[in-house]
Amino acid sequence: MRNKIIAGNWKMNKTPEDAKQYFNEFIELVEKASSDIAICVPFVDLQTAIEMTKDSNIKIGAQNMYYEKQGAFTGEISPEMLKSLNVEYVILGHSERRQYFNETDELINLKLKSALNYGLNAIVCVGETLEQRQKGIQNDVISYQVKKVLKDIEKEDMDSVIIAYEPIWAIGTGKTATSIDANNACILIRNEITEIFGVEISKNVRIIYGGSVKPSNAKELFTMPDIDGGLVGGCSLESQEFGKIVNYDKE
Repeated sequence: MRNKIIAGNWKMNKTPEDAKQYFNEFIELVEKASSDIAICVPFVDLQTAIEMTKDSNIKIGAQNMYYEKQGAFTGEISPEMLKSLNVEYVILGHSERRQYFNETDELINLKLKSALNYGLNAIVCVGETLEQRQKGIQNDVISYQVKKVLKDIEKEDMDSVIIAYEPIWAIGTGKTATSIDANNACILIRNEITEIFGVEISKNVRIIYGGSVKPSNAKELFTMPDIDGGLVGGCSLESQEFGKIVNYDKE
């Protein structure tokens, strides 16, 4: 049985002092949560976040990394650096990385291999643009992305891979895919994983939804049979709001 995971993505928000104040409140709000919890914070907040959550049920992740161990890559962070801080998760291929920093599926695949090599759990994002959806090619786009980012990944490493379906047109817009559309996209992703790795692997991989998730729609989304949780952006910045999302099943 796949346990739900609800991950927050702070994006480029919060200083270490902000993070300290956030966790002082958030930890208590979610201490009885049934879902796994991960919060992916900016690099400068990692150490504070890890120290604040060390005795809690909250895991900390980074929002990006480079695939090389070290070298002349100014401004980049390596998987070895993340592991040295006891980071457990990393987001790879977020649509904002694709859109603003021209990341390709091939680059994301290299990052994924490196993350897995260092024992990190990877949240790998896929999803279509509004234009692609309007053309009716969203399924082709999603299938292509899944195949590319998972190319040459070993079966035994898939336990450490989470796929996040994030329709780009729903991120930060207030628009949300219907629960049925989101579930169908997750089914499509699971079918692709079945083709690549077989049924046993695919039935255990967690596939989550991201795109304007909020307290008012979390329960409807997360109780769909093939949605195994969420990647939450804006609403993860407010401890009370994110607490409601994490505790969606407690109402």
